Amino acid sequence: MLKAKIKVNVNSVAMPFQVDFKGEKIVPVAEGQSILEASLAAGIPHYHACGGKGQCTTCRVLVQEGEEHLSELTSFEKTIKAVRKFPDNIRLACQAQVTGEGVKVHRLIKDDTDRYIFINSAEENSTEVMGVRRKLALFFIDIRNFTPFIEAHPPFDVIHIMRRIFTLLRNAIEQYGGRIIDTAGDGLYAVFGLESKIKKAAEAAVLAGLKIMEDVKIFNNTYMRPYFNHFFEVGIGVHVGSVIYGNVGIGLNNNLTVMGYPVNIAARLQAATKELNNSFVISERAFSLLKNPPYVTSSANINLKGVSSAFEVRLIGKPFQYMATFSKPEQGPVGNSG
Repeated sequence: MLKAKIKVNVNSVAMPFQVDFKGEKIVPVAEGQSILEASLAAGIPHYHACGGKGQCTTCRVLVQEGEEHLSELTSFEKTIKAVRKFPDNIRLACQAQVTGEGVKVHRLIKDDTDRYIFINSAEENSTEVMGVRRKLALFFIDIRNFTPFIEAHPPFDVIHIMRRIFTLLRNAIEQYGGRIIDTAGDGLYAVFGLESKIKKAAEAAVLAGLKIMEDVKIFNNTYMRPYFNHFFEVGIGVHVGSVIYGNVGIGLNNNLTVMGYPVNIAARLQAATKELNNSFVISERAFSLLKNPPYVTSSANINLKGVSSAFEVRLIGKPFQYMATFSKPEQGPVGNSG
């Protein structure tokens, strides 16, 4: 973790004001102290890569309340805000001083993943592929228990946490050779096998899914519960089949499009995780390709929209903890609602 040393000036005089760090603690601030100096003195691991000189922006905070009780922008802040196009409620903690009560801030960069998202992230160039038919593993994932979070938190928190989760999903998918094709709301769709055989692709899709479930569990315990008193779960559906993929040429980030009946099946398997109360549902066809299948599995026959006969699946995940958000069908087999 890149941090420069900064000398924290803790005065022996009374602390005239306080700053509320969202989800962390309320910090006393002495006269003449910067927000950064006060947070470090209080034991908050506040990033400050340049040593509090107003040059790196890693100490930036989002001011949620009390902007009027902060010192005027310094020349460093004015320059950085002009270059980075920061909104008005973003301040550098190393430059801002508190002049009154009621200041509430949100420390934006809390760990190395935050630092990557805000400082180092860059879009990668996609490889253009035209009109290819290939057997792929299709992977759909949806984030559960997200609607209550949206309803209870401001837009910044919602978008930031979504970026955190999608970074987590992307890392796991790409680690196993997958490619994200599309995102929609709080879910995404990826494929495996663009550069490998179908058996390896199916194995990679399952390994990525299992890693995501473990990573989400860790994220909940180390980030969501401490800072937001909330947790997430995921529902994953995996199927395999022959599809067509390529660039349709409309200029939207040069993304691939994948089309075919197996794509619809994979999406419906992900939707079926709710009624089956299992976080990871994989088709029997995909499961049969696994060289090292998960040890704990159960099977089920479900009816899917557009499929004439019962569809055999394996349940390789876990029951959901947060069932209140799941609607149970009043009648009819699983999948009839589409």
